[in-house]
Amino acid sequence: MDWERTRADDGLEEWTRADGHATIRLRRRTDDRFAVRFDRLHQADEGRGYAFEIVDTRSAAEGLVDEWRTDTDPSEAPS
Repeated sequence: MDWERTRADDGLEEWTRADGHATIRLRRRTDDRFAVRFDRLHQADEGRGYAFEIVDTRSAAEGLVDEWRTDTDPSEAPS
């Protein structure tokens, strides 16, 4: 499914899935690391899903965003 970048503020970016039922957010933390969050609503065909990771670099954060925007479902990954 397609994603659109819907927010780009100071230190924060967000992408919304075309159906509006999922978002991915990337933000810079105060310790200069990066938090990436996936959130899928209960209304989504796949049901609720959530994942959150903290990484050290911007490139690692962007890699997660790219991975999660494709067909990878981070909420189903083993812990």
